[in-house]
Amino acid sequence: MEHDGIIIDPAICHGKPVIEGTRIPVSLVLGSLAGGMSFSDLAREYNLNEQGIRNALRFAGKLVEQEQFHPLPV
Repeated sequence: MEHDGIIIDPAICHGKPVIEGTRIPVSLVLGSLAGGMSFSDLAREYNLNEQGIRNALRFAGKLVEQEQFHPLPV
């Protein structure tokens, strides 16, 4: 299964979403950015290009858009 440069394949990283052409999970990209790494740090550290990083962010954004949140009673 492919989503704009993101691959989900049970044979790759146990089916976790990864950047196409790599074994780099989307979660690693998000966590690294949240931890303060820049795009250029990620590109250098994991041999990624900017488009791959943006694809990971777009994929995560689409997942969040699909979520439904229900407030708990207070």
